[in-house]
Amino acid sequence: MKRFGHHLKRLLTDNKPSQSQTGKLCRGFCQGSKVVSPNQDDFAMVSPRIKLRDGRHLAYLERGVPKDVAKYKIIIVHGFGSSKEMNFLAPQELIDELGIYLLQYDRAGYGESDPNPKRSLKSEALDIQELADQLDIGPQFYVIGVSMGSYATWSCLQYLPHRLAGLALIAPVINYKWPSLPKTLIREDYRRKLVQWARWFASHCPRLLHWWVTQKWLPSAAVIEKNPAFFNKSDIDILKTLPGFPMLTKDSLREQVVFDTLRHDWRVAFGKWEFDPLKLTNPFPHNTSSSVHIWQGYEDKVVPSQLQRFVSGKLPWIHYHEVPDGGHLIVYYRGLCEAILRALLLGQEYIAYRPNKSALFALNGVEDKGSCSREEDPTCRDHLTLPLHTPKD
Repeated sequence: MKRFGHHLKRLLTDNKPSQSQTGKLCRGFCQGSKVVSPNQDDFAMVSPRIKLRDGRHLAYLERGVPKDVAKYKIIIVHGFGSSKEMNFLAPQELIDELGIYLLQYDRAGYGESDPNPKRSLKSEALDIQELADQLDIGPQFYVIGVSMGSYATWSCLQYLPHRLAGLALIAPVINYKWPSLPKTLIREDYRRKLVQWARWFASHCPRLLHWWVTQKWLPSAAVIEKNPAFFNKSDIDILKTLPGFPMLTKDSLREQVVFDTLRHDWRVAFGKWEFDPLKLTNPFPHNTSSSVHIWQGYEDKVVPSQLQRFVSGKLPWIHYHEVPDGGHLIVYYRGLCEAILRALLLGQEYIAYRPNKSALFALNGVEDKGSCSREEDPTCRDHLTLPLHTPKD
């Protein structure tokens, strides 16, 4: 125990990684997130909800053009400590031009959605499927997962490939327990050790962990948001314009409903998975208008770009995009959401986000037969586009 405390305190106080809840409601990560008290009769629900087969409710909001006239229907999956209120900064002009319908929802236990005590990889995918069916958005749809919301998105590739029209993962988390990750690549990664500790305590000593994360000596969320061990310069600049991480404040974490939601989400994301993502097969082998994408910041300090490059190299049917000066919060960078939508829906690649393929293939022991190096090709930093796939008619 002393060893755990020593290392965790050092990680947090030495610039290493680690909602104020008012009344019954608290805001969350980066854009208006909230976790609702179990006593939901104390206030009126403000968002529409569906009732799932198991009796739980999922809250959602709809954006964009009406779904009955939309050409593209997209479900957005929020990340850790966030909610359906997160800003997906797609330009309204692009939404209207392409006919995009956006469906954002609170994952189990977040916002106005009921907790799922049986949360699993598969249940996250089935929640998405039932939401789509009850709202009649059609037999196929697009899914975009952000950060820790990516584990639900990977689950869609495993359990719902027939329902997908396309899929994108933005700064997706890496589970160090994936069996196909080489030990040599992750052995010395301090993030792996921190995840292991947190997962063990979340599973075996939740009360102790709850006490631990509310101790006064731990740095506040405001301090963490300025920590260069967590965020690069671009991320820190973004955080100056956003509410930050109020769900991770000590006041919020003292609320059992907040702590339990975060703990269960963490356990599923970083626990043992029922499948290995690196063994997945292309869900669109004969469909040139559908595709899968990963978007990663080169300077991401939460999920190393080196690991993301390895994953993409093992799954060559995934289109990998890398933001040169991007950290973990690239979804909030100016112009990124437009680039993500154009790549996913129209098959347009911004050359500025094309990775150096030599490094990408080197991690997987494959010779590169024609890479584009940003250092050698001056056009790689221009906002030029290239076709990735045939857009949907």
